[in-house]
Amino acid sequence: MEEDEEAASPEAARTGGAAPRPLDHTAACCHGGAKMALLAYSLGKREINHHFTIRNAKLISLSVVTLLLLFHAALRYYGGGDSCEWLLTRGRYLGENVWQPYGCMMHKYKSIEAKTCLTEKRVAFVGDSRIRQLFYSFVKIIDPERAEDGNKHEDIFFQDKRSSLKVDFLWYPEANNSMKERVTLWTHEASTKPDVVIIGAATWSIKLHSGSSETLQQYRTNLTAIAVHLDRLADHGEVYWVLQDPVNEEMLSENRKMITNQQLELYNEAAMNVLNSSKFNGRSRVKLLAASRQAALETITQSDDGLHLPESTRNVGAMILMNSICNKLLRPIDGSCCQTLPPLNLSQKLSACFFLVSAMVFVVLHVLGNNRHRRHVPPDVESLEEKKPATAVVPLGPKAPFQALCRMGVIMAYFYLCDRADVFMKEQKFYTHSTFFIPLIYILILGVFYSENSKETKLLNREQTDEWKGWMQLVILIYHISGASAFIPVYMHVRVLVAAYLFQTGYGHFSFFWLKGDFGLYRVCQVLFRLNFLVLVLCVVMDRPYQFYYFVPLVTFWFVLIYSTMAMWPQILQKRTNSSGMWHLGVLVKLLSLLLFICSFAFSQRFFENTFSVWPTSKLFELNGSVHEWWFRWKLDRFVMIHGMVFAFIYLVLQKRQVLSEGKGDALFPAKISNLLLFLSVVSFITYSVWASSCKTKAECNEMHPYISVVQILAFILIRNIPGYARSIYSSFFSWFGKISLELFICQYHIWLAADTKGILVLIPGNPSLNILVSTFIFVCVAHEVSLITNDLAQVVIPKDGMALLRRLGAVGVFSLLVLLWSEGNQLTPGT
Repeated sequence: MEEDEEAASPEAARTGGAAPRPLDHTAACCHGGAKMALLAYSLGKREINHHFTIRNAKLISLSVVTLLLLFHAALRYYGGGDSCEWLLTRGRYLGENVWQPYGCMMHKYKSIEAKTCLTEKRVAFVGDSRIRQLFYSFVKIIDPERAEDGNKHEDIFFQDKRSSLKVDFLWYPEANNSMKERVTLWTHEASTKPDVVIIGAATWSIKLHSGSSETLQQYRTNLTAIAVHLDRLADHGEVYWVLQDPVNEEMLSENRKMITNQQLELYNEAAMNVLNSSKFNGRSRVKLLAASRQAALETITQSDDGLHLPESTRNVGAMILMNSICNKLLRPIDGSCCQTLPPLNLSQKLSACFFLVSAMVFVVLHVLGNNRHRRHVPPDVESLEEKKPATAVVPLGPKAPFQALCRMGVIMAYFYLCDRADVFMKEQKFYTHSTFFIPLIYILILGVFYSENSKETKLLNREQTDEWKGWMQLVILIYHISGASAFIPVYMHVRVLVAAYLFQTGYGHFSFFWLKGDFGLYRVCQVLFRLNFLVLVLCVVMDRPYQFYYFVPLVTFWFVLIYSTMAMWPQILQKRTNSSGMWHLGVLVKLLSLLLFICSFAFSQRFFENTFSVWPTSKLFELNGSVHEWWFRWKLDRFVMIHGMVFAFIYLVLQKRQVLSEGKGDALFPAKISNLLLFLSVVSFITYSVWASSCKTKAECNEMHPYISVVQILAFILIRNIPGYARSIYSSFFSWFGKISLELFICQYHIWLAADTKGILVLIPGNPSLNILVSTFIFVCVAHEVSLITNDLAQVVIPKDGMALLRRLGAVGVFSLLVLLWSEGNQLTPGT
C-alpha cells in the first residue's frame, strides 16, 4: 500500500519532499468546507431567530390555549363523562405497578386518611370470591395489618371502633333472588342500610350452569330486578357494580374451564345494558367499576389459579374505590379524580374584580387615545438574544400599568384554569431513566447549537452567570416533571444545583454592594418586588401560603441578610480598601459574624422554630400551620450563601491586585496551577457522583450536603473559567432561559406541572410526547411575559423619589397589617 502511494505521487521528489498538490487541494477543500459549514450554522441560527420571534411565539401560544379550551370543553360536553367516570372506567399502567386513570390523578390513601373519610360509615361488599379479594384489599388500606383469615363462602366483618367504621363482606355468589332479598331489605331498613355498596357476581352462574344461554338470560332478568333496588340505595349512598375481570383460561382448573373470557364479556355486556338503562339525568345512579378489569387484562397471566387476580391488581381496584368515595370529601391535592370545582374564596373574588377593573380602565384609556409613552422595547427583544433591561429607558404612560395588569389577569386566569378548575386533565409522574436523561441530551445539543462569542472574558461574567442559571433551571425542570427525586443520585446532584443558585445570590449581591455601594431603599425595593411579585399574586389567586413557593422566601431571606450585613456600620466598600488593607479584616469580621448568626439558628431547631413562629412573621414561613418545611429548606443550604460571599470577596481582591489573567484566550492561572486545579475539579465531580450513588437514604445524604455542596460549585466554576477559550464563549440558548429562571421556577408549579407540582398538566390527552412539547411551549411563553410584566410594574410601583417611596411603603405596611388581622380573625371565628 505504501509503495503504491509513493508511486502515485512523483511530484513529491521534484518539490524536495514538499506536500503533494492533491493534499493541498484536500486541505483547501476541507478548510473551505469548514467555512461553509460555519456560515450555514450562523445563517441557520439567524434564520430561526428572524422567523421565530418572541412576539410570534406568544401569539401562537395564545391561539393554542384558546383552541385547547374549546377542545376540552367540547370533550366534556359531547364526549360525556367526567374525572369520576374516567377513574372508574379507563386507565393504563405506568411501568408495572403504577396505575394511571385516564385524565386525572389517583391519590394513594393511607390508613389515617381512609379512617377520616369513612368515619361512622358502613361499607358492604356483596358477591363472590373475587369480590372478597377486593374487600380484603380495601380493608388493608384502612388497617394494613389485617390478615385474610376469613372462612370461604361465609360472611366476613371488619370494624374499627375508634372511627365507628364498619366494612362487611356478604357471600352472595350469584345474582339471584337471595341477592335481591338482601338488597331489598336494605331499602326498607334504614338502620342497616350501608353508605357504600360494592357488588358484583357472574362466575358462579357460568360455572354451575356450564355457560348456557338460558342462564345468561336469567342473569339479565335477575339483575333487572336487583337494579331497581340498587337505584334506591344510590339515592342516599354510593353503589358500585363491579364488572367481571378476565381469566387466564389456560390456568383454570377443570371444574372452571367453562368460565371463558367470551362468557364473561357476555355477562358484562348484559350488566352494562341493564344498569345503563336506568339513568337519572342522563347518568346511571349505579356506578360501573370497569377500570380494575382493564388493569387485569395486563396482569391476569400472573394469577395463581387463572381466576383470582394478583394482589397488585386487586390493590388497584381497592384504591380506585377509595378515590371515588373519598376524594370529594378530603380533597387531596394529588387526587384530582372525582373532585368538584372548589368555590372561590373572598380573596380570589377580589383579585378577579381587581383584574377586571384594570382591564376596563385599560380599554377606556385605549379608546380615549392615550397612546403616548409606549413601552420601550429593546432592539433585540424579538430574538433569542434578548436581554432584559435593567431600567426603563422611556417613562411609562398612564395606560402602561393597566395594560400590564390586564395581561397579568389573563395569565392568572390561565393559571387558575390549569390547576384549580376542572378544565384540563392531570396525570401522575412516573420516573424512568429515559424520561430524565434523554431530554438532558436534547437541551445539551440545543445549548451547543446556540454557542456565541462572549463579549467579555472575566470570571463569572453576566453572560456566563445567565448561562449557568439557564442550564441549571432546565435540568431542574426536567427533574421535576420526570419525578426524578425518586432516584437518589439525581436528587443529590439537583440539590447541588439549588445550592448553586443560592451561591450566586451571595456572590452577585455581595459583588454589587462591594463595587457600587448602593444601599438605597429604591434598590432594595426593586429587588424585593422583582423576587416576590409573581409569588404574592399566586398566593391570592391560587390560594396558597407564601412558604409554598419555598425558593422565593429562601432567596428573599438571604438577600435581606446580605443587605443587612453589608449596609451595617461600618460600610466597607472596595474604594475604601484602596486606602488601607486593614479594611479587608473588617469584611472578614462581618462575614464571621454572619456565620455565627447562621450557626446559632442551625444548631438549635427549637430556637429556629420559636423565632419564625412569632406572629406576624409566621405568616411568611408557615406551611400547614408549621415552620418545619421552612426549617428543612433553610438548613439544607444554610452555608452556601456565605460561601458565595466569601468567593466574591476573594475573587474581587485578586482581580483588583491583577493576580488573575482574564484576557481573551488566557488561562486564569499559570499552566501548572491551572492543570492541577482542573484535575482536582474533575476528581471532585467523580468522587461526589460515586458518593451520591452510594447513599442509601435522602436523609443520610442531606446531612452531608451543606458541607460538601460548595466543593462541587467551586469545581464547576474552575472548569468553566480556567481555560481561556471556555470563558470566551457562552450558550445564548441557556443564557436566554437564565434571564427568566425565577419565573420558570415559579410558573412550573401550576401551568407545566399540575396539582401543585404533584402531577403533570395534560393539554393533549393520549399523546404524552406532544403534550409535553405543547405545554412546555406555552409555559415558557407565559414565564417570559410575566418577566416583562414584572419589569413594567416595578417601574410604576417603586418610584425613585424617596418621600414618595416611603409613603407607598407605609401604605403597603398598613394594608398588609389589616389583611393579616382580618385573616387571623377569620381563623379564630368559629364556622369560618
